[in-house]
Amino acid sequence: MSTPQAPEPTASVTPAQRSLAKLIEVVAQLRSPSGGCPWDLAQTPETLIPYIIEEAYEVVDAIQTGDKDAIAEELGDLLLQVVLQSQIASETNQFTIAEVAEGIAEKLIRRHPHVFGDLEVTHVDEVRKNWEEIKAAEKGETPAETQTLSRKLKRYARTLPPLMAGTKISQKAAKVGFEWDNVEGVWEKFQEELGEFQHAIAHEDKAQQQAELGDLFFVLINLARWYDLDPSVGLQETNHRFVDRFALLEAACDRSLTDYTIEEFEQMWQKAKAQIAQKKLEEE
Repeated sequence: MSTPQAPEPTASVTPAQRSLAKLIEVVAQLRSPSGGCPWDLAQTPETLIPYIIEEAYEVVDAIQTGDKDAIAEELGDLLLQVVLQSQIASETNQFTIAEVAEGIAEKLIRRHPHVFGDLEVTHVDEVRKNWEEIKAAEKGETPAETQTLSRKLKRYARTLPPLMAGTKISQKAAKVGFEWDNVEGVWEKFQEELGEFQHAIAHEDKAQQQAELGDLFFVLINLARWYDLDPSVGLQETNHRFVDRFALLEAACDRSLTDYTIEEFEQMWQKAKAQIAQKKLEEE
């Protein structure tokens, strides 16, 4: 098999290349000690982490709504984070946006020998197998080493949002038999963890309280799996319901929110719930 080769670059500058160059120049000016933006200059790779996560979720939300203008805008915001991180790194000679782009391009070429080389494949499973073998070779490992379950679980715990990671870890562990015999055992574990959490709140330090809260969440994730429910979807829907109800509650206020008692809030909350339920009935 011949070594995969990169496609020849185009001779003329494309609109996409011009636009990317403009973005890189704009970000460089924002970070310039001479005439740059104080906010941008104050940022570090660490302070930008929340924005990377937030922008990624906003891209997902835009895709789910199907609004092409929103998708394009949110992808731009996410791209900004890539360029900004690269700009900050370049200022201390760590790496540049060019190295980032070159690195991912070369990786794609290496891992697609059926596109850029002479390897022939007939099914997507072969593509996946080749990808894992090439990836392992790049890291000096065997495919078997990269495919151990503990390594996969560690990757989920390190890279995914906590709720999503917990779901994946639970699913993968159960698939190899690390599982309760029946759902009653999961419910018993839930009651056990709830008791331990309550005890920690009353008697333990913050670190232990946090640990017990995590255990309680993980059992809830397992309960969701047993009932074929998606905890991320469930929480997302609850968040939306809360915001919709709170919007109606706020619209009904005739004074500052801080001037209301909890009893008044509860009455308004129940009214908002009833309004939304009635509207849903009318739409069905």
